Amino acid sequence: MTILIAGAGYLGTEIARQARATHTVITLTKSGDDHSEACDLSCPTQVATLSQKHPTPDLIIHCASSGRGGAEAYRAVFIEGSQNLLRAFPTSQLLLTSSTSVYHQTDGSAVDENSPTQPLRETSKLLLEAEKIVLASGGTVARLAGLYGPNRSVILRKFLDHSALIEESGQRILNQIHRIDAASACLHLATQNLSGIYNISDNEPITQLECYQRLATHFQKPLPPTGEKNTSRKRAWTHKKVLNHKLRNTGWSPTFPSYFDALDSLI
Repeated sequence: MTILIAGAGYLGTEIARQARATHTVITLTKSGDDHSEACDLSCPTQVATLSQKHPTPDLIIHCASSGRGGAEAYRAVFIEGSQNLLRAFPTSQLLLTSSTSVYHQTDGSAVDENSPTQPLRETSKLLLEAEKIVLASGGTVARLAGLYGPNRSVILRKFLDHSALIEESGQRILNQIHRIDAASACLHLATQNLSGIYNISDNEPITQLECYQRLATHFQKPLPPTGEKNTSRKRAWTHKKVLNHKLRNTGWSPTFPSYFDALDSLI
């Protein structure tokens, strides 16, 4: 197959690495770095030009980043980007990487793909708008939990630099997915032509307290201090357990079923 990866950043680079073993891969970035073509997904002209330069790809994986921007960046990258890709490549299968931040639950309940989505943050509301556009085209939405991997683990970094804080009782649930597993899940869904919504999370969500307790034991360091919950988080404060049963029932399984299966490789 020919796969167009729109956004060869932290996740997209790993998707490309895995896909090149068996597929033809074209990668895009906004700046055109690292052997990728330059393309601003929010620009209809630039995206349309791609369709003149390349044969129609079988699959498009939209995993571009908002660049830590706010609502304006989310609208440009996710909504306008998805619309432009669908317009330029109407016969290609499109997979959009979204986020489990669209689940607003704060009571510790388990959520699956049928759970209500009523986020408070404007950025998460915009993700839902982009999801609807992709789903209406018969495409796929991959809702990713917190992404971590080589050189990127917020939890580990904060623990080691002593900036970590256990929020109140520490019972807030952390939902994560290793970059290798996020990439393999996206490829699995795309190449199997599985449309609809899928949660991409590991098998073992963990409470914040248990996570820091295990890190403290592993590194023989004290627990972080306790404090108030951080309600100013960019994607809003939530407390829920993300289930990945639907994805696993398609035949996919993670290399790292839990965060602590990957810890040694992160160190």
